[in-house]
Amino acid sequence: MKEFWKKSWFIRLVSLLIAVLLVIYVNSTQEGFLSQGQTDKTKQTANKTQTIKVPLQVSVDTDKFYVVGYPEKVSVTLEGSTALVTSTINTQNFRAYIDLTKKSIGQHNVKVHVNGINKQISYSVNPRSVEVNIQRRKSTTMPIQIEYNKSAVGEGYQLGHSSVYPQQVEVTGARSEVDQIDQIIAKVVLPNGIDHTYERQVSLIAEDRKGRQLNVVIDPATAKVTIPITTSKKAVKIKLKPEHEKVDKVYSLTVKNKYVTLFGNEKDLAKIKNLEVPVDLGSVTSTTTKTITLDLPDGIVKSNPTQIAVEVKVDNANDSKNKNN
Repeated sequence: MKEFWKKSWFIRLVSLLIAVLLVIYVNSTQEGFLSQGQTDKTKQTANKTQTIKVPLQVSVDTDKFYVVGYPEKVSVTLEGSTALVTSTINTQNFRAYIDLTKKSIGQHNVKVHVNGINKQISYSVNPRSVEVNIQRRKSTTMPIQIEYNKSAVGEGYQLGHSSVYPQQVEVTGARSEVDQIDQIIAKVVLPNGIDHTYERQVSLIAEDRKGRQLNVVIDPATAKVTIPITTSKKAVKIKLKPEHEKVDKVYSLTVKNKYVTLFGNEKDLAKIKNLEVPVDLGSVTSTTTKTITLDLPDGIVKSNPTQIAVEVKVDNANDSKNKNN
């Protein structure tokens, strides 16, 4: 058996098998490495196309001119390697603009330019050109008017003197637009039946004499509006009114609070001299205290107190006559 392992042909055969296995292993390793390298390279060179909206800037002498008609944003489509396109979108270190520095007053069709994009990225912009109207710039200061629906105020409540802060604003725009302004309005929509002071920050608009809104810049763009909504008050005497008395009983009624404060419309309050309070004695057979919720007249929204305690003393009619005799 030992002689068999020492034979030269057997040693050669084993050596050959080992060599073949080594070649297979090396080839498979290289193919895996090359495949991985190709995948990485593919990732690096893969292309990406994406469209984003960016603000459209205007190059013009803003101290002299005011430009209208152009869109606030334009669409820019980027195409290039995934890494570059993604980086460009994330940083947005490029700009879209129109150059009006050499344009005269009037209507123009101008090209939209883009700069700041990496040269390895191709791009397109939509729209490629825009219509603009260049006009003389004008600024003026105007007071703010408050407009609101007075009919929404709850019954029994009344409006105080409304106020706005600031009281005036600066208006800037094309001279043709600014010259048409009739008033700067803070429009307020009060909720129906409102019974408390209204205070809110309100957007401002510029209108012409026909009520059309004009395209101008108002600074500041909002104002604080305060509309006082209150009630008048009046203290009146309580007048107890017994009801459903029994003929064989004698009643004595007293109330601790002889006056009540009523809140409501000033005109309605002026008509009230005292407040009649009905006291039902139909079920009263002995001395007791009745708690009565006050029934308020028309135009009166609340009272203080809302209830009163009425002490009712009861005697038999015959007993009362004997005492008197």
